[in-house]
Amino acid sequence: MNSAASFSPVMSSRVFVHANAYATPARAGHALGARSASHLNIAARKASPSLQAFRTREPTTSRGFSRKTYTGATASETLYDMPISNNGARVRLVIYWKGLENNVTITSPAVIGGLKSDEYLALNPQGKMPVLVLDDDQALPESEVITQYLVDKYADVGPSLRPGTPEQRAKANLATRIHDFYITSIQGVMYRGPMPLKDRAEGIKAISQQLQILEDICEAGPYFVGDQPSTADAALFPTFVFMAFILPCKFGWDDVFAGKPKLKAWYQHMKVDGCGARVYEEVHSALEEWDKSGRWEKVGITKDTEDTNHVW
Repeated sequence: MNSAASFSPVMSSRVFVHANAYATPARAGHALGARSASHLNIAARKASPSLQAFRTREPTTSRGFSRKTYTGATASETLYDMPISNNGARVRLVIYWKGLENNVTITSPAVIGGLKSDEYLALNPQGKMPVLVLDDDQALPESEVITQYLVDKYADVGPSLRPGTPEQRAKANLATRIHDFYITSIQGVMYRGPMPLKDRAEGIKAISQQLQILEDICEAGPYFVGDQPSTADAALFPTFVFMAFILPCKFGWDDVFAGKPKLKAWYQHMKVDGCGARVYEEVHSALEEWDKSGRWEKVGITKDTEDTNHVW
């Protein structure tokens, strides 16, 4: 899945710096064949504060793992992504868990003109995030495809992120499929608009139903399907950060996890997992900036939820 959401005018300075912090203009210019390195450097310097990438950090060790850092070529691949993207965040979480920050540069699409620029559309004609440019200059879109590629390529680095039994792997794949097909496909009802009131209400109801389905298959052991993290955790957790932030304060839910003790225990564990906490901070801070910018008022959600004829 990809994200094409609109982004906040200002990103939190606690987490991010300007786009040129992680930009690799020479390589990007080679990959796209459209802009010179100097041109891309200029684009990065002119990027507005809203278009920011990720500050440099030392690799974080997830609880329970002895971290092996990959020692291949430095920053041979580039992930185009933004902090607010929950689908991009699943890829970032895999990168953090596996300690691949010396191998995968994370940078804003603003460096090459934004999601709708000719340069970006040459990488992903869908105009969505994230997209990974490989070391041979091939462009790989779709967050789950990128996640599986990284897990395969760096199989001997850090945690495997693959559950230990066929049954657990099937359950992890099922949770990911439910997330990708039935939640992210409608998640825009929580933050986009305007849209018909009935469509928004039905979308919120559908999200509630999918949460119950995930509760029924969650093991919370303490990760979604056992005692080790997997790609299912990476897929689900950033979207749960969205839901836990938006649904109570914008749609009046008392508790996203009411009647869902396994999901609640899993979510709380993910928030204290070293790498999970980092992704939580990235996504949550970006959502706070959306809130400060008045996003939910602008897209009509504040007005929509005043309608008592619908159950939110």
